[in-house]
Amino acid sequence: MKYAVIDLEMCMVPKAYRKIGYNYRQETIQIGAVLLDEDYEIIDEFNTYVKPEFGYIDSFIENLTGISQRDVENAPCFEDALESFLDWLPADDVRCVSWSNSDPKQIIRETFEKGIEDDRLEIIFANWIDCQKTFGRKMDRRMAYSLEEALFISNIAPDGRAHDGLVDAANTAVLFTKLETDPDYRLNELYETARKEDVDHLSFCMGDLFAGLALA
Repeated sequence: MKYAVIDLEMCMVPKAYRKIGYNYRQETIQIGAVLLDEDYEIIDEFNTYVKPEFGYIDSFIENLTGISQRDVENAPCFEDALESFLDWLPADDVRCVSWSNSDPKQIIRETFEKGIEDDRLEIIFANWIDCQKTFGRKMDRRMAYSLEEALFISNIAPDGRAHDGLVDAANTAVLFTKLETDPDYRLNELYETARKEDVDHLSFCMGDLFAGLALA
């Protein structure tokens, strides 16, 4: 079994377009993914910007993702980018993984709105793994942890800039691998201490957690 860990970055769609041609708030501007082999080693990567048809990249999204309108100007449209991603996936025996279910939901919504059909999508949606849910079960809590929180809680130092599709996919892959393969999974000591003290609404400083990291 191979795993394709995917992350999408999105921009906002103006309300005017939501009334006349596109019914959702977000549109994809980047597809990033890494491929894990049977031993959970990264063996390939996929990365492309996507030119939005209805949305635009405002200053907030540019500051958050580092993606500018100039970056996507000559990028493929969503249909072509998605087809390239599906072509990149192994023909069989692969499951897609993402941090939260927002990524598959975005693909479902955007393909529906843009009239895109591909039989391969039904297969990958049926076997999609939500790593955020897996992590929540490990924590025995229902709260929706962010990827950054989960990495620090798991004693994993994030690599690269957050909210870059390829970077987030690679970091999610490291966490997913640890969840799947490490029988001695350990939490960050500061977080574990707080749990033992039965703090129901834990808030913590990322700087404090980083200072306490004991990297494997």
